[in-house]
Amino acid sequence: MSRKTYTRKKEPQRISKRTVDALKPGNIVWDSVVTGLAVRCQKKAKVFILKYRFAGGQRWYSIGKHGSPWTVEDARTEAQRLLGLVVDGVDPAGEREDESKDITVSRLCDLYLEAAPNILLKGKGRPKKASSLATDRSNIERHIKPLLGKKHVRFISRRDVERFQEDVAAGKTAADIKTGLRGRARITGGKGTAARATAVLGAIFTYAIREEYVSENPVKGVELYKSEGRERFLTGAEMARLGEVLAEAEAEGFNPVAIAAIRALVLTGARKSEILGLRWGDIDFENSGLHLPDSKTGRKTIPLAAAALELFEGLPRGESPYVFPAIKSEGHYVGLPKAWVKLKKRARLNDVTIHTLRHSFASIAVAGGDSLILVGKVLGHVQTRTTEKYAHMDLNPLKAVADRAADTIAAAMKGGGGEVVKLPKRKA
Repeated sequence: MSRKTYTRKKEPQRISKRTVDALKPGNIVWDSVVTGLAVRCQKKAKVFILKYRFAGGQRWYSIGKHGSPWTVEDARTEAQRLLGLVVDGVDPAGEREDESKDITVSRLCDLYLEAAPNILLKGKGRPKKASSLATDRSNIERHIKPLLGKKHVRFISRRDVERFQEDVAAGKTAADIKTGLRGRARITGGKGTAARATAVLGAIFTYAIREEYVSENPVKGVELYKSEGRERFLTGAEMARLGEVLAEAEAEGFNPVAIAAIRALVLTGARKSEILGLRWGDIDFENSGLHLPDSKTGRKTIPLAAAALELFEGLPRGESPYVFPAIKSEGHYVGLPKAWVKLKKRARLNDVTIHTLRHSFASIAVAGGDSLILVGKVLGHVQTRTTEKYAHMDLNPLKAVADRAADTIAAAMKGGGGEVVKLPKRKA
């Protein structure tokens, strides 16, 4: 393949419009007025260029195409300005490269979301989960872009970040958005929401440092708000009501998969995604445990209490690999949120979320006197490496924690525990 070359005239000449118009593809003319300025004819355009030396090396700078806005005189004036920068120790080509990094926060967010599935988390050796990225995207679209999107990344300061957190907490991004025929997204403010959105902003700027858009993270050093209010959990009386409603709904022919999934959540303290995505092969009936190959915190094992094991043993096993199969597809059941709304309303638990069931398991376990370390292990509140080591440990001590918590819950749901369960005060 032949390499294109430009024909250079022997002597520089004063470039004029007539000179430029006479150029043919492959020709280049050097200016006799400004050293290093030239115009060359490409296939589709005639371009003004500047050649200069900087830091011992030869550099090229493309000023622009002939025509509006670059006339010959304008190109000559620009070339003189650029050569002045070189004399002052500034590399015009390097400066232009820096300007290409001057993007808006909105653009940075888009680049982050594109790259995030391939960015390994520090200390975990894996990228963020799809569910975590979905949460990041929500914070970006609902909070970060509306408040900071138009600002340039290089000029975001720590005070801008502090003001961002204050504004989100104050409800400046609160909204009620229609997301479909019947869906709605209610975006609220509050300190918890503000802290989470600010944490996502910190991750985005960590990415920006890696890609050399900025040299410092403006989120670093900003004190995140602490979540407001106390953690909600079910009392013994509420557990009894929930148990009664589930039994009644089951007798009435309510979706048995939804009812079984709720009972599994209550008796294991597991996350919704862990239960709904559970496969039969993940259940170790012999050793009373759930061996999850992947979860929010990576691979982990959940000890099964006797009550939980009894629940799983009584579930019908069809052709689906999932313990809680979808009704109209080959995947796992996904309709739990809608079913939960109906059931919690019947149980008069309107302020309770599905995740509250996990909090309830933990609170009852702690109230029973079990150590926070063991309860944390039952719930999977550990790093990935610790979880992997724990998967090979003897589960008996942890199973005892799960047994006591699940037995208390099972008794309450059968109507045998209507009293309020109080958490013991922790020593400072």
